[in-house]
Amino acid sequence: MFSPQRRETIVQLLQEKKQIVVKELAKQLNVSEGTLRTDLKILEEEGALERTHGGAILPRTHVADHRASSRSDLNREEKKRIGQAAAALVRPGQCVILDASSTALELSRHLVDYDYLTVVTNGIEAALELNRNPRINVIMIGGVLRPSSRTIEGLLGKSILSDIHADLFFTSAEGFSLEAGMTDFSVYESELKKLMAENAGRVVAMLDYTKLNRRSIATSVKAAQVHTLITDAKADAAFLRRLSGIEVIVAK
Repeated sequence: MFSPQRRETIVQLLQEKKQIVVKELAKQLNVSEGTLRTDLKILEEEGALERTHGGAILPRTHVADHRASSRSDLNREEKKRIGQAAAALVRPGQCVILDASSTALELSRHLVDYDYLTVVTNGIEAALELNRNPRINVIMIGGVLRPSSRTIEGLLGKSILSDIHADLFFTSAEGFSLEAGMTDFSVYESELKKLMAENAGRVVAMLDYTKLNRRSIATSVKAAQVHTLITDAKADAAFLRRLSGIEVIVAK
């Protein structure tokens, strides 16, 4: 098992069991305890877990019922509908920024038939999807390829973003609350999203019902910066009513 696959397995096991023990997991994965500790250190830096004496636990701000599936498989039908609703906001000739979220990937699948768009993204899969249309100008943001993902993160793309004036920034997150705004596990990913939001005329949050009124580690976009929120029919109506000043679109 390669290290990215092993780390993904570790995260999945942790989400199932809520805590892991180094000695037991090393035997289960057939690796040395030293190798496993290195994996845990990297995952802790990414915000996926918190190391303890002899093991690891979920981050204290991690949502307890986060299911052990890949991000792209979680609430896929809701994300498809949200992506379709988001695509309706885009007009030919615009410049849009997409983050590397699985919901943004769904959006890219609806945008691929559009004409004369410029799309800026740090999502490798979204870039490849949109690149199938020669009338879409795709700009990749440079940075570090995150282990076990297809996401580029870090601030190496800062100079590119500073020269771009986008019409729309479409973004998702691990959680969204009025107090903390949009939040993610990765500090590096959050910092990149801050730059994206600063260089767009309109910020559109794409959040399925499981993300609302929840919080993760690092704030990427403050609630006051969000112009439009697109969610699904399962969203908590009471929470949506609290979003004063934010346009709410319920994808059905």
